[in-house]
Amino acid sequence: MAARSVWKGFIQFSLVSVPVRAYAAAASAGSGGEIRLNQLHAECNSRIKYLKVCPVHGEVKQDEIVSGYEFAKDQYVVIDPGEIEKLRKPSEKAIGIEAFVKPDAIDERFYSGRTQYLLPEGAPAFKPYALLHRTLVETDRVAFAKVVLAGKQQLVVVRPLENLLAMSFLNYASEMKPIDEFRDESPTVEVNPKELDLAKTLTKSLAVDEFDLSEYTDDYTAKLTQLIEAKQMG
Repeated sequence: MAARSVWKGFIQFSLVSVPVRAYAAAASAGSGGEIRLNQLHAECNSRIKYLKVCPVHGEVKQDEIVSGYEFAKDQYVVIDPGEIEKLRKPSEKAIGIEAFVKPDAIDERFYSGRTQYLLPEGAPAFKPYALLHRTLVETDRVAFAKVVLAGKQQLVVVRPLENLLAMSFLNYASEMKPIDEFRDESPTVEVNPKELDLAKTLTKSLAVDEFDLSEYTDDYTAKLTQLIEAKQMG
């Protein structure tokens, strides 16, 4: 596989452990056909650069940058990545399943939009991986779990996706704005029965039972590509 895994660990539930490696589900910028425009200086069309600068020594390279905690004004204690790694428990390298729930048990608004594909890590993982996948399919359940990534405990849902397992990330309830904050902005009003029937008729005319998202392409990017090619041709 050409793609590079972004994380390695294991799925843990009860006494079952499934070694897995994770891959980003979203295509990296540019590889999915996305066109990215750069910021240029209007006077000479030179590309704008974003430099990392030390107020004492000026511009610094990436390998000269470390992490630190400010415990007093302009006073820092330096934390090495290796020191942080030693603090982590073995369980933090696991996707710890907390519960098996129905797919609609978690409101869609909590999904962050970030998904990773989980693949078995080596031959010993094939059987338990297949066992978990089939169990989720036949019980019509998804696995709600916790995992520590990027120094933060994440909430995730592990679900079957064709013959793979996919891990979708969730927002904590505390990270979401409460619906009550906007309830007054959408007051309850009476709906005219005839208007409702018309709306239902329109909905029925556009109803699709077999929906295929792959049929839809990015028309804006196609037009932008044409514009760029036309400007290149003068």
